[in-house]
Amino acid sequence: MLYLTCVCVKLRLPAMTVMGRILTRAFLFAPVADWAMRRVRNIGILAHIDAGKTTTTERMLYYAGTTHSMGEVHRGNTVTDFLEQERKRGITIASAAVTFVWRGHRVNLLDTPGHIDFTAEVEQTLAAMDGAVVVLDGSAGVEAQTVTVWQQADKHSLPRIVYVNKMDRQDVDLAMCVHSVQSKFDLPAILLQRPILDGGIKGVVDLVTLEKWGWDPNSQGKNYATEKLAVQKHGSLWEDAVKCRAALVDKLADADGDLAELVIQEESVDSISAERITEAMRRVTMKCEGVPVLCGSSYKNIGVQPLLDAVIQYLPAPDERNKQLQEAFGDNLCARAFKVMHDDQRKAVTFLRLFTGKLVKGKKLYNVNQEKSEIVGKVMVPYADSSEEVDCVDEGNIAAVMGLKSVSTGDLVSSNASTAAAARKKLGDDVAERMLANTWKTPAAVFFCSVEPQSQAQQSSLEQALEELQREDPSLCVRHDGDTGQTVLGGMGELHLEVVRNRLESEYRVEVDLGPLQIAYKEEVCGEARDMLSVRQRIAAGTHAVTLTMSVRPGAQAMEEVLRLDHGPESAANMAAVHPRTLQAVRRGVEAALCQGPRLACPVSGAAFTLHWLEAARGTADTVLAAAAGQLAGRLLAQAGTALLEPFMRLEVVVPADQEARAHAVMADLGRRRAQVQGLGVRRGVRVVDALVPLAELLGYSRHLRTITSGTASFTMQLHCYQRMAPHDEARAIKAVTGLEELPSR
Repeated sequence: MLYLTCVCVKLRLPAMTVMGRILTRAFLFAPVADWAMRRVRNIGILAHIDAGKTTTTERMLYYAGTTHSMGEVHRGNTVTDFLEQERKRGITIASAAVTFVWRGHRVNLLDTPGHIDFTAEVEQTLAAMDGAVVVLDGSAGVEAQTVTVWQQADKHSLPRIVYVNKMDRQDVDLAMCVHSVQSKFDLPAILLQRPILDGGIKGVVDLVTLEKWGWDPNSQGKNYATEKLAVQKHGSLWEDAVKCRAALVDKLADADGDLAELVIQEESVDSISAERITEAMRRVTMKCEGVPVLCGSSYKNIGVQPLLDAVIQYLPAPDERNKQLQEAFGDNLCARAFKVMHDDQRKAVTFLRLFTGKLVKGKKLYNVNQEKSEIVGKVMVPYADSSEEVDCVDEGNIAAVMGLKSVSTGDLVSSNASTAAAARKKLGDDVAERMLANTWKTPAAVFFCSVEPQSQAQQSSLEQALEELQREDPSLCVRHDGDTGQTVLGGMGELHLEVVRNRLESEYRVEVDLGPLQIAYKEEVCGEARDMLSVRQRIAAGTHAVTLTMSVRPGAQAMEEVLRLDHGPESAANMAAVHPRTLQAVRRGVEAALCQGPRLACPVSGAAFTLHWLEAARGTADTVLAAAAGQLAGRLLAQAGTALLEPFMRLEVVVPADQEARAHAVMADLGRRRAQVQGLGVRRGVRVVDALVPLAELLGYSRHLRTITSGTASFTMQLHCYQRMAPHDEARAIKAVTGLEELPSR
């Protein structure tokens, strides 16, 4: 079967032939253990919204022979956008995993959202990737969300390929796209292709091999031909390609020492072979010291096959990453959960990325983070919202598992507790803490609203639905407000909460009412305070007593601990006698107090507490210690005073360049919204307004922008920072949050 499939790949049999589909399916779902790790690629598609991620993914699946026809976003029939809300809105909301074969390699691909409200989906999925394809809009270059996902990929040191899409547009600017990558990310962007433009893109020139690629428009891009460029036949095209190739080699040699030495030896860049250039490009890409840039038009079915080839050539195999985990666990199982899904038939499905070992159905798993063991149910190879059941999945691959009830996003699982303990010992405490811990951190919500079922009979259904949605999407905050008795939802944006509501109604059949949106403010300590508290309480036959003295002051909470000990002459002896368990209980109380500030019950930041004195009677319960510390910390915050901080969003508004009046209307409107304009520029064909705007002033902005620009402008925004509010703005916010009035929606 392997031989026949390789023959099929080598001969480039049409993917839609019956034999091609049979061979591809047999190859794909053969025992996963038969796949060498070097022939596996785990990649993700990252981009700004509407750059063409899902369209590119559809072409990859079609040309690999996995699908019979190409889905289109505007038709709502794409493979990876399978949620009802995704197809209705034409955007990706949840990440999806698909698996296909290309050139004898198994490619596990993760399509991720591009909207800022769902950036948490991207963050949790990055842990499963070994490399990424970053898609750019050829007319826009690096956009706001591109910067966000690039920075997220930097945290995981992911090698990347840049694919400049939409080269069929009249306003494309490839040089601008390359420059924007270099200037915004401060690394070489090495162009490997040049488009052939003639009233639109007709093909591409491979600058490494000096070959011309052309696609048959009547075959939906399935059939293509390559031709070696020659000076006699291709004239100016050949001259331009040779010139660009020389620039490519020169730029690549600056980033790769081995290629630089070869250029010196050869005394000419023209004599450097394609193989040497490819090897150097792979080394630079793997070290994240440069990024290869390709181009095409996925919608016009041009450039996708060379992009797939580049994935195989330049992005790493699983055994080229995560070396420390591989050495620590050896042949034992080590995998990380990066996504959880629910449906009516299969209930919870957990997606795991396997770093080492083999996942076998019916075996026991040990959750390192929660210190629990569970039995693996079905093991499947994921394919968007469907899957193929298999007996096992080998290391380096992605698996979907049924039957895991407690595993959450970011949890690390292994074969058993002893294996995890042995791996921790090999890694050392510091490295183990970083690598074995749950790497997923829930982002802070920026919007809140209450949610209630329309009938009391649906209350239990609502609670179950929210529990499942929160397990799928950890960025969705669900809490119960003890003062009002309401269930409160926290989300990353208006669209995020709107999608949650629609999913509750369409997927879970729970009709709900959402309260008015409230901004997620924070409180910041303004002054200093010091106080003492004594608590004495008799519970049953025991007496619980504690005396605390603490102080609070403004501090850089991110740089120092929330609670530190006073080691001065008067307190040193007392602090030295404090038991670590007692100190831990006090710290829990302080952290609980920081969750609700005195001014508006918002989380408090920038507070540094100091413990000066602690006396506790023998047998005093930890809960009493924590409660006393929390009570004293709350009192100190009230004495020191707090000020409100509001979230500021980085807003980018794009207006057609030929609509001067509408650009002025946008600027005037931003002025009324307390905006801090950072820049006003012209990008090929459009005017771009970059501003920092309080989130409170952007409620309903999408609708208002469509009105003042007649639907010709678009915008993106992301959380930039928190800033202290002016007194009159603070007073207005307090009235809005306490229910006396709603935040104005302009």
